[in-house]
Amino acid sequence: MPEKCKILTVIGARPQFVKASVVSLALRRDGNFQEILAHTGQHFDYLMSDVFFDELELPGINYHLGIDSLSHGAMTGRMLEAVEVLIQKENPDYVMVYGDTNSTLAGALAAKKLHKKVIHVEAGLRSFDNRMPEEINRILTDRISDILFCPTVKAVENLQKEGFANFPVKIINSGDVMLDSYYFFREKVRKSVEKANLELPENYVLCTLHRAENTDDQQRLKTICEALNEINEEFTIVLPLHPRTRKKFDKFGIDCRVKIIEPVGYLEMINLLENCRLVVTDSGGLQKEAYFAGKFCLTLRDITEWTELVEGGYNVPTAIEKGLIIENFYQLLQRKAEFSEKFYGEGRAAEIIAEKIWQDFSKTPD
Repeated sequence: MPEKCKILTVIGARPQFVKASVVSLALRRDGNFQEILAHTGQHFDYLMSDVFFDELELPGINYHLGIDSLSHGAMTGRMLEAVEVLIQKENPDYVMVYGDTNSTLAGALAAKKLHKKVIHVEAGLRSFDNRMPEEINRILTDRISDILFCPTVKAVENLQKEGFANFPVKIINSGDVMLDSYYFFREKVRKSVEKANLELPENYVLCTLHRAENTDDQQRLKTICEALNEINEEFTIVLPLHPRTRKKFDKFGIDCRVKIIEPVGYLEMINLLENCRLVVTDSGGLQKEAYFAGKFCLTLRDITEWTELVEGGYNVPTAIEKGLIIENFYQLLQRKAEFSEKFYGEGRAAEIIAEKIWQDFSKTPD
């Protein structure tokens, strides 16, 4: 039998903490793995980072790189340099990255240049909008990865259409690790968190707003807030406010008259999601979690990578026009659905990931 498989996991943003939590647990349960966790520092505020490690039962961080508050190019370059040093020091068998952030691309690039195998969890997603930094990150990471764990059938199909059958890569439909995490932590939430803590009405709307395409554009951000303000006259909108978005409100002098609260941890976000009427967001992860919770979602983007939710009528992307945002919101309120389709697997993605990595490492057949 081969020795333990050593994995360097590179994470840096809060959705990655959620994904990594269940995969790390599966690796520990398996017993055949040694995982080294490196946090790039991309999300550095306590409420955006440390609280997630506290709640999600992640093992201790082995390396904290402290790289944040830089432009895309500078941040990615600094991360690339720092992760390269870690790979040379730790000599892992694999480098594992998640999603589509600068941390994702930097980890994958550093590994490939040092001839280490790259594992990409949440591979194959496409919004088909190359203006999004996330789209560039996910395309490039997929292309240089050795094992691609796809969350959906659509993601597998995207890779097939791009000719990945011609590349020396394994493509596996593992299901979505965020569904694993949602199932795992939902029961803890129901036992430990009460909605009354925030004194919220019965029909509140949960909103998040942080994408650079919305927050860096003064007119787009103003238009979104004007629409939210009007909706808020009838339905209380609860907005856990990202620190970067708060700075943009101040910079642009935007008056967003909704119920603004501090950023929340994962467990409290699940609680907010379980009890809300509807979701309005520009977050990729929250779009899926809305589906997990049986909530319709209005997405403040022209297009989304979660195309199966759009095709199923659970998610409506919207152009950033005040009247259109309001119109789509009220149309979603009228929709009915059972939310029963298994787009994201059965909640066993982390177990499948651990199993398939071990098969690759030990050279046992699938």
